[in-house]
Amino acid sequence: MNYENELKTALYAVTKACRLCANVQNSLAAEDTLNKSDRSPVTTADFGSQAIVNLVLGNVYPNDDYVCEEDSDQLRKEESTELRKKVHGNVTKIFQTVSEEEMLDAIDIGSGDCDFKGRYWTLDPIDGTKGFLRGDQYAIALALVVKGEVVFGVLGCPNIFYEEGNKGVIYFATKGFGSHALSIETGETKKINVDAISSPDKAIFCESVESAHTAHSQSAKIAKLLNVSSKPYRIDSQCKYAAVAGGDASVYLRLPTRPGYQEKIWDHAAGMIIVQEAGGKVTDINGKDLDFSKSGQLTDNSGVVATNGLLHDAFIKAIGTINE
Repeated sequence: MNYENELKTALYAVTKACRLCANVQNSLAAEDTLNKSDRSPVTTADFGSQAIVNLVLGNVYPNDDYVCEEDSDQLRKEESTELRKKVHGNVTKIFQTVSEEEMLDAIDIGSGDCDFKGRYWTLDPIDGTKGFLRGDQYAIALALVVKGEVVFGVLGCPNIFYEEGNKGVIYFATKGFGSHALSIETGETKKINVDAISSPDKAIFCESVESAHTAHSQSAKIAKLLNVSSKPYRIDSQCKYAAVAGGDASVYLRLPTRPGYQEKIWDHAAGMIIVQEAGGKVTDINGKDLDFSKSGQLTDNSGVVATNGLLHDAFIKAIGTINE
């Protein structure tokens, strides 16, 4: 099954969400941010992006399950009235007739129960919120999972250049059909592939900008062990997966920063299949496949390693060595 209709719908939804996010980033002000309970920043764009994507998908696939990062609980509070109106204003620039209540309900589509062994969509409306706030890279990450298997993924990256002077790329991949990059500006599409580097010392590896997201010191030990000479390519969000899939990096390391931490499915589903369909490989740090059939977290996995495939075994072995 090629999921052609689902992919077409997802690309439309993510394209619209990219436009909303780009509009907000260009005019971002301090009051457009509030803090969730874990103190990570949320902007009007997070809520607006989730509303846009869910409005599109919920209309076409109302019976599917959804797992999304945000909900509207804080946005519905009286003290958030001004922020709520800003979110609604951003959404209506994309879909003019959506009411405030319809917007809030759309945000909450992903807050219900989910059969993780069935068919569900998973969305991170802005992956890399801190990068977004800095004016740097971020991604809108959407994937469809069926019986625990990611069948396609879409990554909207509004700040990556498709080519010089052509800003904004949507990466997408369907299982068995390869990975592609779509220019948001022109609609042009091209196939992408991982690089062909087979010697670890020549690898270019990328990792999170934020030290809270990956163990930079551990990455440095791995680089030293494998004689990697290049400096780490640090970039926010699932744009790191896009970098590996497109051959701009050979390896993406997301190493656990604290015992017991479990990765979220929306942080990896879309990026994973885009790397795999570009010819690469993605596992956890122990070489196990990522398991999307259990919950909103990758409960059976620890960390993530994405490579061009040729370097995978060497990096998994190196991680094991430094963890001994």
